[in-house]
Amino acid sequence: MPFDIDTTRRNKAPRPLSDSERARVEEFIDSIHYSARYSDSEYEYRHVQLPKAMLKAIPKDYHDTSKGTLKLLWEEEWRALGITQSLGWEHYEVHEPEPHILLFKYVAAGSPLPASPPFKHLGFGN
Repeated sequence: MPFDIDTTRRNKAPRPLSDSERARVEEFIDSIHYSARYSDSEYEYRHVQLPKAMLKAIPKDYHDTSKGTLKLLWEEEWRALGITQSLGWEHYEVHEPEPHILLFKYVAAGSPLPASPPFKHLGFGN
């Protein structure tokens, strides 16, 4: 499993936004906040804070109703929501007490790559 991500907490495959869905989230894009990076010996981390009102504009099938949060998003999904980061970041968790905060991680420089390529679902890797 890439980055030890629980893929059952994602949509089975990335689900693109329709034009009308994209239009509903666009008004919030300039208000997305990115934390500074922090790290351990394996990964770099950062959290992304969406405007709380944006959660209501995000399509329902991006939500995990059992947790009251967003699902873990595929890269194509979080990019469609207007989150911009360099390649390689993986959405690995949602902060349940504050569901508008998304947690991301990235293989730290000098760290061995994870056993499963993070972009296997895109046709890269083994």
